[in-house]
Amino acid sequence: MSSFTVADSDTPPSLTSTPSKTPSSKARSRRSQAESKSRFEAYNRLQAAAVAFSETMPIPEIVAVGGQSDGKSSLLEALLGFRFNVREVEMGTRRPLILQMVHDASALEPRCRFQEEDSEEYGSPLVLASAIADVIKSRTDALLKKTKAAVSSKPIVMRAEYAHCPNLTIIDTPGFVLKAKKGEPENTPDEILSMVKSLASPPHRILLFLQQSSVEWCSSLWLDAIREIDPTYRRTVIVVSKFDNRLKEFSDRWEVDRYLSASGYLGDSTHPFFVALPKDRGSVSNDEFRRQISQVDSEVVRHLREGVKGGFDEEKFKSYIGFGRLRDYLESELQKKYKEAAPATLALLEQRCSEVTSELARMDSKIQATSDVSHLRKFAMMHVASISNHVGALIDGAADPSPEQWGKTTVEERSQSGIGVWPGVVASVNPPNATLRLYGGAAFERVMHEFRCAAYSIECPSVSREKVANILLAHAGRGVGRARTEAAAEIARAAAKSWLAPLLDTACDRLAFVLGSLFDLALERNRIQDLECEIKGGNMDGYIGFHAALRCAYNRFIGNLAKHCKQLVRHHLDSATSPYSQVCYFNDYAPSYNKFSQASASSFFLELSDTGSASHDTRRDQENIPPENNAQETTPGDAACGVVKKELGICNDVGPRKRASRMGGNYKNSDYVALQNGGVLFGNGERSSSAYSDICISAAQHFARIREVLVERGVTSTLNSGFLTPCRDRIFVALGLDLFAVNDEKFMDMFVAPGAIDVLQSERESLMKRQKMLQSCLNEFKSVAQAL
Repeated sequence: MSSFTVADSDTPPSLTSTPSKTPSSKARSRRSQAESKSRFEAYNRLQAAAVAFSETMPIPEIVAVGGQSDGKSSLLEALLGFRFNVREVEMGTRRPLILQMVHDASALEPRCRFQEEDSEEYGSPLVLASAIADVIKSRTDALLKKTKAAVSSKPIVMRAEYAHCPNLTIIDTPGFVLKAKKGEPENTPDEILSMVKSLASPPHRILLFLQQSSVEWCSSLWLDAIREIDPTYRRTVIVVSKFDNRLKEFSDRWEVDRYLSASGYLGDSTHPFFVALPKDRGSVSNDEFRRQISQVDSEVVRHLREGVKGGFDEEKFKSYIGFGRLRDYLESELQKKYKEAAPATLALLEQRCSEVTSELARMDSKIQATSDVSHLRKFAMMHVASISNHVGALIDGAADPSPEQWGKTTVEERSQSGIGVWPGVVASVNPPNATLRLYGGAAFERVMHEFRCAAYSIECPSVSREKVANILLAHAGRGVGRARTEAAAEIARAAAKSWLAPLLDTACDRLAFVLGSLFDLALERNRIQDLECEIKGGNMDGYIGFHAALRCAYNRFIGNLAKHCKQLVRHHLDSATSPYSQVCYFNDYAPSYNKFSQASASSFFLELSDTGSASHDTRRDQENIPPENNAQETTPGDAACGVVKKELGICNDVGPRKRASRMGGNYKNSDYVALQNGGVLFGNGERSSSAYSDICISAAQHFARIREVLVERGVTSTLNSGFLTPCRDRIFVALGLDLFAVNDEKFMDMFVAPGAIDVLQSERESLMKRQKMLQSCLNEFKSVAQAL
């Protein structure tokens, strides 16, 4: 502060004249000011370009934050050196306002221009300063109406050139509010807070936080929000606004010093600034406005000296009291940040210029390719071949990209495929590795195992007695033992068709989902490979129509595989459940299964009631062995015959005779005798175990044989060969035929949609503007770096 002289000790140094200097010191000062201004102008242009082209640049900036009535607008007007009635705009603005203040000694009147929306160009200077608020409000209303939002983070950029403003850039943010105003969504306060936090969070930005002097630190509404953004206040400048309202509360020096130190709340290294500004909002000239600001600063210091007993600690606090002190600090701090950031900014500009130049070269290549069909066919085929190879690699066990990110658990597969359960399976099916995130061949095998678990969870369903009776009696003419076997086999075949067919379809759909998911993984592997190999010439990015057609072709290919596999496994099911199949009669799979065909006709007794005897004749399965004590056994009488026949609803005097007379010549003598004594409904006169239970048990055994043959012999190998082999060997040919076996006109439809050339040309022009802008900024910063 020694560089300033104070004619009146109450007058802020920034508003007084500087002392006379030697010629050499004047030259150094002018050179330093010129360098500072060149840096400031360079950053201003870079900032405007970043806003216009949505470039993310770590430009040192000051972000003003605070509550709605904490004096941000008045502070901005004071920094500008003239009033433009921004306070007349209700709640300021709902968009950030970037104020680029440029000190221009030749600008005796303010020259304010707004940057055009979505452009780096500035409009014509505004003649009336009062029109600034109108432009801010109209632009805000237009954008919010277009986006249908209450607030927007898209900034408005205003450049103000004036002889009485510092070289300073500040981003003014919407003021914090506790409640939305009438007509706004209720969440508007939260949206404003979120937007301000987003704007203030980048570490290259300086926070200028304003709070009224009437608010105690312990009850500050917004200090916690600032602490979340900058916990140590390392890059925060805290300003206590409307300080004059607090002066009358101080009577002793210790009260003033304690308040100014803010001890216990902000930490020892944080020193707030205390500012008061003119309250008169009447129409005054710009010169009078600046004189009032200087006068208020002087009055505040004078009151602290004369109106407080003992004054205040001037050595410690004087440099933080008054608007002039704050303005000088902000300007010097921003210039310091500019100087520190210049090397990193230069390096970033060189990088972005290189990247944009590469983008422009790729765009030129795209535009050229739209007229070169052979060029497009070549690189499109190369891209399809690469995707096909990646699909094969994933099936064969490739573990990149990261399975943790791209893999799926069994639960996720079920949820995302829309196939949550296995039809007919009540119990929970949890295959091994269900919680691991798998893809490709590993996920395929897990689904196959899950299918086996689901299949073995299904048992032959129960069959009603009436159904068994209908089936059994229909086969009665083939012989007693054969009838029972045929009835059980037919029940098993019907159950297998009904219950296993949906299971097979579900397995195909689940496997198709696993393979369908590989397309995105193949794209990611291809992208990573292109980056590693720095492939540029054949880059197919941006051809949305082609990528959409490729995805559709791949989905059709997988869908056709699923359809074909469903037909194949259905064929296996039909074969296993065919009446001509010997599956139900083979004893290879379960040696302990009973063979009803070997049962003696004399021991057969049909019992379909719930009260059938549970007793078991030890001789019932001993074929051709005459019973012991044969002389003591009795033949079935009419009473027993009547009971059983009545149970089945068969007429006593008609049914048996007609059946016997029609089929008598086709049976063995023993069967014929049995028929004559009551048909197939009787055995040797003693009730055996329930025929219904025996047939149900036999049907369950037959069902298990059919299921085992399907799962272990037919379906598993068919699904592997039906899905995996084509994905390894035929996918490129299939996709190629779908995409490339067309004439040039249809092929080009994937690349050149109506108006696509105009879109590409427009993108190219935008890239050229971006390149020109960045190159200009780069050259400017090179000059700034040389001056450093």
